[in-house]
Amino acid sequence: MFSSCRSTSASLPSQSFWGKFKKKDKESEFRERQAQMALARQRLLTLAYEDMETVRVLPNSFPELEAVARDWTKPPPDAIFGLRVPVEFASLHASRLVSGPYIYLTGEDSYQIAIMGVQGLRVEIVSDAPPPPDEPPPPPPPPVTEMPATFNLELVPGQHVVLETTVASADDVDMARMEDGTVVDGQFWGKLNIVHDGGTHSVDFTGTRIVNPDVPPDMLFDSRVMSKLTTATKPSSVKCHLSILSPAQQYCDVILSVNPLWRLELTWPPAQPVNETKVKYFLRVHPGGALEHFESEMVTTSLYYEAVPDPSMVDPNDFIAPRNGYAMSFRDFVPHLMSVLDQLGMSMHARTNFINNNISAFSAHKNIAYRFLSPSKIAAAIDISVTSDPCVFTRLFLIFRGLSDDDVGLFAGAGEKEANSVNWREIVGWSENSKDTTQFRLLETSVFEVT
Repeated sequence: MFSSCRSTSASLPSQSFWGKFKKKDKESEFRERQAQMALARQRLLTLAYEDMETVRVLPNSFPELEAVARDWTKPPPDAIFGLRVPVEFASLHASRLVSGPYIYLTGEDSYQIAIMGVQGLRVEIVSDAPPPPDEPPPPPPPPVTEMPATFNLELVPGQHVVLETTVASADDVDMARMEDGTVVDGQFWGKLNIVHDGGTHSVDFTGTRIVNPDVPPDMLFDSRVMSKLTTATKPSSVKCHLSILSPAQQYCDVILSVNPLWRLELTWPPAQPVNETKVKYFLRVHPGGALEHFESEMVTTSLYYEAVPDPSMVDPNDFIAPRNGYAMSFRDFVPHLMSVLDQLGMSMHARTNFINNNISAFSAHKNIAYRFLSPSKIAAAIDISVTSDPCVFTRLFLIFRGLSDDDVGLFAGAGEKEANSVNWREIVGWSENSKDTTQFRLLETSVFEVT
């Protein structure tokens, strides 16, 4: 007996495997295509010429590659132009076929072989053309040759006027920028000068830019006024030069002590502080006047220091008055001072340095009153001690101040004639030993302008 096999769906489950295949809609196909594109890697091209490089998308053909390279370098029509790929960047198949370090691209075939299977390519440009130019700067903005202007003015207290006008450039010059491109804007404080004189009408403004616009105008000062105030309020200082003349080479300590009403502002070479009112130098002195300062490892011919007194104790009218000083014009003062310094035993070189170092301060005054201090008064302010015995001290301390023409009349009995008759050697305590080259000598010259 034969039986036949028949196909029937009675034995298959209702949700069979074949029932899962359904026709996809367009939206699902679009999503799959987007996913595949996201996974695809875009191949890049690096173009190199001399020390310049740029990155582009890798072209599909050699003509496109050459066009990109020429557009970047912009070579002249007659310039040599070639493209090559280092073998380490080319495809494995292409690098096996050459023995040199480069694969020169001469057409479509060599280009397709070089990029076969690579994700990125480096192409070097071989040319005698100049490097590609930098990106041109953006064009400058158009010049501002006209703009409205408003002036709020107070003619007298309580009377205000408003001038509304238009400011125009006479020669079409840009009013918004300087020649270097600096933009002129912001708030300015200064002086506005308006002139109406016959047929002359002009407006001139001179001012300073306000850095902090929140500061009220009442708190502003002109820079020139501020510089004058700073100079006027700066305390005067005594400028001192100390020279040491030794008959032989030797070591010594020089100690400067100032009165508590004084303070040392500057020492050069830098001195070693001992306490608030005392500093010390450790030196090796030579017969020629050279001083070796060991701490700074410097060699100099003199020590320099400045001291400032307490401003409350400085009274110009008391420091230099007709009872203790002498006055004369600036033109007469300098030759007179040279003569006095000669009487005090200073050499021509020392006298010249003294005048040259202070001529700027002297020349600032039409008339000058001056005096020299005695050694006791100098030591009361600034005392000097030296670890060398014996030592001949010569300390010249000049005090001077400027006088107006009216103030000169107060020194009617204390002028140049009276100053020439003064025994300045006795006042400063000058000794003949200051000229003895076998003695250990110390010379200090100090100048103090009281204002």
